[in-house]
Formats: sequence, structure tokens, C-alpha cells
Amino acid sequence: MGELNKKTDRRFTYGDYLTWPEEERWELINGEAYAMSPVPGTRHQEYSGKIFYQFYTYFEDKPCKVFYAPFDVRLPDYPDQADEEIETVVQPDLLVVCDPKKLDERGCRGAPNLVIEILSSSSAAKDLREKLLLYERQGVREYWVVHPMEKIVMVFLRDERGEFGKPIVYTSEEAVSSKIFEGLTVDLKTVFAEKETYV
Repeated sequence: MGELNKKTDRRFTYGDYLTWPEEERWELINGEAYAMSPVPGTRHQEYSGKIFYQFYTYFEDKPCKVFYAPFDVRLPDYPDQADEEIETVVQPDLLVVCDPKKLDERGCRGAPNLVIEILSSSSAAKDLREKLLLYERQGVREYWVVHPMEKIVMVFLRDERGEFGKPIVYTSEEAVSSKIFEGLTVDLKTVFAEKETYV
């Protein structure tokens, strides 16, 4: 998802976030507000939909749930932190949550088990730097980064030290296999196949 600008005059919280216009989309990372605009492009949405379909088919009869953006994920700094004081709220392109206690009408509170971000030219640095460190720190077990232009997927796995190691890179001719969900695979030939060329 693209990032157009940031609110930089002070640190913000989820309490502030809730007062902003509904038609505006923002993410908060450590109190910094990032605009989620312009809206995702055609290629981004097509890839997201194809991945979601394969995830939904896999999880349909399982207790874990898969969601797609816009869907708020609140990441508190400590367990008892009040929602309105939380300084990190993100909207991953796709995510899987297995603990029903983390889900409520506002979205998800706490780290998802698996997160997918689909890069755009304006969001790449944030997704590969700030969000990578954020998801690692918060305990996300598996982080997929989709590169639409290169047609590759990078998969970061949480190791025994609680850190993301060197990513596994999958090309458009391969299938991505999740390491935390047995039998979950995404055929990248299907994901990256295009009937039309986007400009």
C-alpha cells in the first residue's frame, strides 16, 4: 500500500486515530502517522485477491481466520495498555489470526500469526524496514513480502531467538509453502499470471 505523507507534528495514539475522517486511511508506527494513499493499484489488488482466495480455501474449515485490508491491527507495548494509548496500528494487506481472544469489533489486538505485505514503490522502504522490525518485535511468526514488479515473494521466519532470519525467496515459477501451517501453499504461477499488461 502506498504512503503519501506523514503527520509529523507530534506522536499519535489509537485514540487520535479514531477521531480522523473515515475516508482517510492511516497507519501508526511507534506514534508516527503514515498516510495510506493513494489507493492500491490494479496489480496490487489482483495479487492480493488471488493470495486471499488460496488462503481462504485453506483456512475455511480451520480455527484460524484470514483477513484482508483495511483491517486494523493494534499492537500494544505491554499487555494491559489501554486501546486509546496504543501508538502502533497497522493494516497489513493480508493476515492470519489463530487466537480468537485477539479479535474484536475493532479488528485484532496483538500480533497475527502470519502477515503479508504487498509492496508498492512508495511503501517498500516502510514494509522492509519499519514493519519488518515491528513484526519481529511483536512476535509475528511468519512474514511474507510480495514484490509485484519482480514477481517474487520473500518469506521471513521467526527463529528460536525470536528474530527473523535471512528470507527465503520464491520466484514466479514456484509455490510458497508456509512453515507454520502444514499444507498451506500458494501457487505463484497463478498469483502472478496476468491476462492484461498494466501500465
